[in-house]
Parts: sequence; structure tokens; C-alpha cells
Amino acid sequence: MQPGRVLIVGAGLAGSLLAVYLARAGWKVELVERRADPRARRFAAGRSINLAISARGIKALKRAGLEDTVMKDAIRMSGRMIHPVAGAPGYQPYSADPTRAINSVSRSALNLALLDAAAAEPNVTVAFDERCASVDFAAGSVTFVNDATGATRTATADLVVGADGAYSAVRAAMQKNERFNYSQDFLGHGYKELHIPPVVGSAAATGPHAPFAMEPNALHIWPRGESMMIALPNPDGSFTCTLFWRHDGAGSSFAAIKTGDDALAHFRKAYPDAVPLMPTLAEDFARNPVGTMVTVRCAPWSRGRVTLLGDAAHAVVPFYGQGANASFEDCEALVDALASSASIGEALCKYEDTRVANANAIADMALRNFIEMRDLTGRRSFKWKKKIEHALNRLMPATFVPLYDLVSFSTVPYAEAKARGAANDRAIRTGIGVAASLVVAAVAVAVLLVTKAIP
Repeated sequence: MQPGRVLIVGAGLAGSLLAVYLARAGWKVELVERRADPRARRFAAGRSINLAISARGIKALKRAGLEDTVMKDAIRMSGRMIHPVAGAPGYQPYSADPTRAINSVSRSALNLALLDAAAAEPNVTVAFDERCASVDFAAGSVTFVNDATGATRTATADLVVGADGAYSAVRAAMQKNERFNYSQDFLGHGYKELHIPPVVGSAAATGPHAPFAMEPNALHIWPRGESMMIALPNPDGSFTCTLFWRHDGAGSSFAAIKTGDDALAHFRKAYPDAVPLMPTLAEDFARNPVGTMVTVRCAPWSRGRVTLLGDAAHAVVPFYGQGANASFEDCEALVDALASSASIGEALCKYEDTRVANANAIADMALRNFIEMRDLTGRRSFKWKKKIEHALNRLMPATFVPLYDLVSFSTVPYAEAKARGAANDRAIRTGIGVAASLVVAAVAVAVLLVTKAIP
């Protein structure tokens, strides 16, 4: 198929990367964003949780020649640092291979890097402050509205890609058609961003991790059962903290704890080691909004010449750190499908066949990982399970690969990773069962022998 014209609705992470790929493949690309141009103030608005870029994302960035640009400011996190209510933090490596790590990256910085790269391509034009108002699927056209001026325009292309996020206007237009399956499930928990500043210039500036207040090469977790806080390092020595509490109810919830002073009092009980590191805790808690988290599933992703990409097709909760990584895989899959197909229709079928099951799999695993992070990571049984997994991986690296390694340190399709992870769990449970049976049998034999030896 010869490259033609493509209209990408949404200049976020996935839309910007796709624009780079398609422009270099010879497509004429129009990239349209409803928000203002973030390049003027060098900050991209939107959800502020730091990203964890891993093998899938790095592969996609390398393909665009952007790996060095993005990763130069990334901070490697080779494991989790678990902070109990009392006692010293404990480190849990992500993998048996100490060279493996995920990478803390600013969402805003990554979006700006991708947008800069897209705008630098001669085949790309970029427009801002234009909201998608309607979609004509048969014609491949989108009508945009500038809410500030009231101006409207209609753009037409051979291919239209809705990369406009979890609350996608393109997907909303698809929902008005028959035989479109859609679900959204909001998590009962929300999130709020907090901050740990660098220790430069403070009395602790000579500490072992300075300018970081804590170990920088780890993702810090304060697991508290139904709630948790995490912290990811930034290049300036600070940490971006994210508090995950229930929206409603008593205890650790945003309904029960509303003021900065109440939050400070609660933190002194629930997160005591974090309080000395967070001098603006009360102010940050009072000022920063509570965000929501949603899982979106839909099918089919395409109608006519229009398709969905990234969060517009499959928003996931952030607990496996795979949202951006999965969206970047979408970009690669769509570009490859277009390059290997005779028509747009054929390409979109291939694209969906490649991605839908995998998107559903990572959505399931992300929800499961929330339970793991907030609850299981603090349990002794979980720590032993991880030790067993890593030991088996060292003994049988080709046949036993832990689920976390499959998801974060490989490009094995998510659906396959999920299935292999389930098989791993069954094997461990079976092995433990067999070992327990052998111990019981050995004890029984010993008792029998002793009994017979007694006159």
C-alpha cells in the first residue's frame, strides 16, 4: 500500500510517536491536539504520575531514534524498596538478573521530546487548541472546534487515528454506532501527587544518597493493605510521590482525610519515615487534586478508515508501569500492519488481531499488580515466592521466566506473558505441595522406625 494522508487526533505520547513513524514511512501527517501547545512553557499538562519505561518502550523509542534523547535523564530502578510502618526499609530486586531495571521518566518530558521529534519531521503539521467535535467514519473526516474562537474546520484523510486518551472523543463517536462493545471500570481508589524534595543545601546534604533523600535506584513503596504510597526518583534529586487511597470510607480515604493538617497527622502514624522527608506535605495535600483511574476496554477498535490507539483503545491503571509501553507497542503494530497490507481495511484488521488480546491481558495484570504492591509486597510469603522464582530462573533461565521479567524486561506479547505467569504459579504451588508431601512422608517413616526400635 502506498503511503497517503493520515490524521492523528491527540498529540500525547502515542499520537506523537506514531506521527514520527508514519512521517518517516512517507505518510503526510496532520497531528491535532485539543490542548494548548505545551512547547511554549516546556510542560505538558495531564496526569502527573511518573512513567516506568521498560523494554517495550525502549524498543519503540530506539526504532524512532529517540532512545538516547529520552533515556539520558531516566533513572534506573532495579527493584522495590518496601517501607514498613516500623523498622528499616527492605529491598526487593525485580529480577534475578541484576542488570535489569525499569526507568523512571517524567511524563511531561517524554511527551515534549516526542512532540518535538514529530514537529521536526517535514511531513508533519501540528495544530493545537482544536477539539474533535464529530467524526464521519465513511468519509474519514473529523470536524474540529476551537472553543476559544468558535472557529470550526473539517479535515479528511485516508486514515484517521484516535489517539486522544482515556476519554477519547473519537471513541465516543464510535460508541454511537451499533455492534461496538465498550466498558469502563473506575477503580475505587484515587490518587494524589505529593513531593519529596532533594536534600541539596540541607543538613542531610552529605547523606549516602545525596542529593536524593532515599535510595534513588529503586521504586519506593509504603504498602498499607488497602492503600499505599509510592515514590519515583527525578533527575534533580527529588521524588514524585503518589498516594493511592480509597475515594470513600473511613481510615485511609480522601473522603475521611481532607485537610493538610489531617493528612500530616495521619502520615505520622501510617508513613512515619516519610514525614521528615516531606516538608511541604500538608500544603501539597491541600493543594493537589484527587485523580481517578479507569480501565477501558472496547472492540472493535476500527470503523471504516478510523481506528483507535493507546489509551483511547485500552486505558489501564498504572500499577504495572505499562501504559506508555503498551501504547508504544500499538504504534509499532499499526505501522507494521500498514507497511505489509494492500489496503487500509486489511491493515486495520491485522493491527487489531495483533493488539486487542494483549491490551486486555495487560489491563488484567495491572489490576492484579495493584493488590501485589499495596498488600502482598509487605508479606513474608510474597518475599519467599519471589526468592523461589528468582532461584528457578537462575537454574532454568530458558524455561522458567518470572511474570515480572516477561512483562517488563521482554517483548513477549502480554497475553502470552499472562499465560506463562499463571503456569509458573501452578508449577510453584505443585512443587511446594510435592515438597510438603515428601517432608510428611519422611517424618512418618522416621516415626515408624523410631516406634519399631522402642521395645
